[in-house]
Order: sequence, then structure tokens, then C-alpha cells
Amino acid sequence: MNTQEVISQFNQYVIGNYGRLPRVITRGEGNYLYDLDGNKILDFFPGWAVSGIGHCHPMVVEAIRRQAGELLHIDNTFYTIQQGHLAKLLSERAFGGKSFFCNSGAEANEAALKLARKYNVGKKRYKFITAERSFHGRTFAAVTATAQPKYHEGFMPLMAGFEYVPFNDIDALTQVFSDEVCGVLIEPIQGEGGVREATPEYLQTIRDLCDESGALMILDEVQTGMGRTGRWFGYQHYEVVPDIITLAKTLGGGVAIGAMVAKPEIASALVPGTHASTFGGNPLACAASIATIEAIESEKLIDNAVRMGQYATEKLNALKQKFPIIRELRGKGLMIGIELTVPGGTIISKCLERGLRINCTQGNILRFMPSMTIRAEEIDQAIDILSSVLETEG
Repeated sequence: MNTQEVISQFNQYVIGNYGRLPRVITRGEGNYLYDLDGNKILDFFPGWAVSGIGHCHPMVVEAIRRQAGELLHIDNTFYTIQQGHLAKLLSERAFGGKSFFCNSGAEANEAALKLARKYNVGKKRYKFITAERSFHGRTFAAVTATAQPKYHEGFMPLMAGFEYVPFNDIDALTQVFSDEVCGVLIEPIQGEGGVREATPEYLQTIRDLCDESGALMILDEVQTGMGRTGRWFGYQHYEVVPDIITLAKTLGGGVAIGAMVAKPEIASALVPGTHASTFGGNPLACAASIATIEAIESEKLIDNAVRMGQYATEKLNALKQKFPIIRELRGKGLMIGIELTVPGGTIISKCLERGLRINCTQGNILRFMPSMTIRAEEIDQAIDILSSVLETEG
């Protein structure tokens, strides 16, 4: 089949709920994609930030091959070596927490919201506070938690019990907080919201309010988790420890897996029958995730995220001096936002035509989120392409 035949097949048989780029991707290797027409694309937004250690990392591929020959799936009425080992690895890196495994970030956030309600049952605490511009997923509770009206259109009425406040606005947060709040769900760095960092004072206020009231502090680390920001988890840049974190994206090295990690005394509220996931924590996904953690550590990829993040920021700051169209740079590690004075849709399209895949969010914010295996020469290549495109924008 050629590219147009594949696209035609999609148009006939696949529900059109995605705005797809007219490329048929056939292979990924490291930081590059290859399409059906033989084009090579430098991927600076790999798998929507899922392939955080590059496409088809050899350690992950080998772990999948080995596990596929032994056991693909078994239900959670049994124990498996892989799920227990993965939970141990996460606990050792995240406040001694206990894990629930699922298949996506939205499912992890759903589990966190359910746990917060269950933990507070009988205490008249049921409300959640989330931040404007947040993104927590597409399922009903997760999309309700997502405080962006564009994601609510067509799905009203949403779930009750959610209140929204401006991100980093301590006064607004304090005013809306009450004894009815059972949890505050926040991203330490808003991804889809434009790569906006939480201030230390903001997160500390959330921690203090939750401690005073008994509510739970829940951090959505779906995008910030697993090393991208230069620490294992985004919260580790701050002087706070949350009650719950949620993970997905890089967690599986390209394989679908999500996790909710909660403090043991809170996790104990989920007893048999209260929550479940048929495919959650299956041996294949857990094997891939274990290999991902091992790759991050053996190849010192978190250190590389720090170094290459600094290098990319320096290069982008030089670009900012050259092009007034760049208003602001922000982010941590390899989670970088480039705010423009103009819409970014045309720019990312032109970049793709020239062999660079980046993303645009909030209309005018470019996202540079390459894998943690990225090299300086690949950053140079990306900057050269972006620069050549910005030249055409005047």
C-alpha cells in the first residue's frame, strides 16, 4: 500500500477523532521516525512524549521479546514477578509509595480521584480543586478535572464536585479551599497548558492546606515523571512530598502502561472490589517498564536530560535574540516551551516538511520534548531547522 491508500483505508474504517498528519510512519529508531515514502524525521515530540528514551530502545525491545515468549497476560487474581518488581522500583524512587497499575495517564488520574474519595468516605469531603489550563485526560472524571472549556464542549453536564482556580494563584486557591475538599490535583509543570511551572510557594501552600484539612495532594506526573525534567519526578524539584502521583507516558518506554503511586496509609483504602483494571500491570507492560528504568539508570539518562536541556535552552535563547517572534522560553530539563507572538501551527507544519517533528499547544507555544537519549548534534539539527522556518515567518 502507498501513503494515500493507507489514508483512504483510515478514512473508511477508523473513527476520525484525531487530526492526523498526512504521513504513514513505518519505523522508529532512537530519535528518528521513518515514513512510508522513505522520509527521515527527527522526532522532538516522540509518541506524544511517550518514547522518552527513544523509539524502540534496545533494552526495552529485548525485554518485550523475552517476556512475550513466557507470559503475555494473566489476570490480577494471581501474583506476577514483573508487577511486584516494578512496584518496588517505583517505591524506591517515589516516597516509599505503593502502586496501582493501569494502561494510561487518564486511568491513573481516575484511580487517584477514586482513591481520594474512598479515603475520605464518611468525612463529608468530596470536592476536587484543579488548575486552569490543566490537562488530566479524556475520561469523564479526568476531562472534568481538565480545566479547559474546549475539552468540555459536547459532554455536558460534567461530573459534580470540581472547582477550578488559576494556576499559581495562591489567593484564589486559598479562597476556594474548604472542609469539603478531598483532594487537589495539580501538574508540577503544565504540559498541554503551555509548559508552565508551578512556583515553590504554590505547591507549598497546597501541601499546607491539605495537611491542615486532611485533603490529599495529588500530582499529575504523567508528563513530568520518569526523568524528563532532570529528576525522577517533577515534585523532587520542590520541598514538598505529595500523597499521590500519577504516571504514564515514558513509564513503559513506548508500551501502554499507567500507574498511581500513593503513600501506603492512603493506598490501604483501596481494598478488593473497590477498583481494578483487567490489563493493568500485565507482565509484558511491566517488563517493558522495568527495562525502561534500567535503561535510564545504566545510561545515566537523567543526567543527560539536565545537560541537553541546558544545551537546548542556550541554543534557543540565541534564537530568541535573533527572532523577536519568540516571546519567552520556559521549562525544566527536556521539557521546554517556546512561547511565540504568533500562532505556531504553520511553523510546526513547515518544520515537519523539513524533517523535524515538534508540537504546538495553546495555539502559540511550541514544545521541545525530545527523548532523554538526545545528543547535542541532534539538538543542533533541530535548531537549524527551526531557525530556517522562522526566517520564513519574517
